[in-house]
Amino acid sequence: MKARLFGHTGRSVGEVGLGTWQLGANWGNVTDDVALATLRAAWDAGTTLFDTADVYGAGRSETLIGRFLRETRAKVFVATKLGRFSPPGWPGNFTRAAIREHTEASLRRLGVETLDLTQLHCIPFEVLQRGEVFEHLRELKREGKIRDFGVSVESMAEADFCVRQPGLASLQIIFNVFRQKPIHTLFAEARQRNVALLVRLPLASGLLAGKFTTATTFPADDHRNFNRDGQQFNVGETFAGLPFAKGVALADALKPLVPAGLTLAELALRWCLDFEAVSVIIPGAKNPEQARANVRASERSPLGPELHARLADFYRREVEPHIRGAY
Repeated sequence: MKARLFGHTGRSVGEVGLGTWQLGANWGNVTDDVALATLRAAWDAGTTLFDTADVYGAGRSETLIGRFLRETRAKVFVATKLGRFSPPGWPGNFTRAAIREHTEASLRRLGVETLDLTQLHCIPFEVLQRGEVFEHLRELKREGKIRDFGVSVESMAEADFCVRQPGLASLQIIFNVFRQKPIHTLFAEARQRNVALLVRLPLASGLLAGKFTTATTFPADDHRNFNRDGQQFNVGETFAGLPFAKGVALADALKPLVPAGLTLAELALRWCLDFEAVSVIIPGAKNPEQARANVRASERSPLGPELHARLADFYRREVEPHIRGAY
């Protein structure tokens, strides 16, 4: 797999990482054995960055990654997140004491002495703007508890504020064919400041795999069932903020644009990788085959300017008016 520098950290990572929300909770049942096999398949295929969070399955995702690291001794860059775990929950999570407590818990679950990267996990904008949370993270870095820190954000207003914070290593954003705003509002600033960009939801919760129909159903514990209209958290985290039926129709409309030899999913992932500002994409996977399929996007050739122009026009005309939630 091709590698890219991760901002100013000096670390190099495979450009296709693995998001592990699926392995923790909220995507239907994934057994421990399947989860570990998925981590191994991704690693064997060249993935060197796993993205997780303390809240994914109340620590389950981190625990599984920790077990994988112990059993394989694999040198994986683990990017975790904090800020949404309960107890204490909001607003207690944003205190110095809570941030330290959650950091120590992640260290224990992952079985490491230092976290490669910890990210503030979509916490309220007003908390970010007060600034204390960044100083708490700087303190942890000085102590060697974390190597670097970043922020996972929901909107470009949040991204624009956070990218300017001293010492910030990374921003995690929603970016895909259905969510193109960061190209024009963030990419230049992130490159100028050498801030790494992690791209989550590159397949828009599976819409851009092109396999759903309006009759597709999801398990009760899958966020694509219980959060499709933002009932539990930011609607943008589910189907990129699009109403499900509209998202299915838009994905179907993209299929004639897919070049011969590619799947719609490969086009969607390759499209993200074609932007130099992107450091790593973190599609999720619920089984080993999905993990291996994600990696194949790194082997594909760039899509070319004509197709990029058509996809940009498609977004402006057909997609952008239907996006809901913070953006």
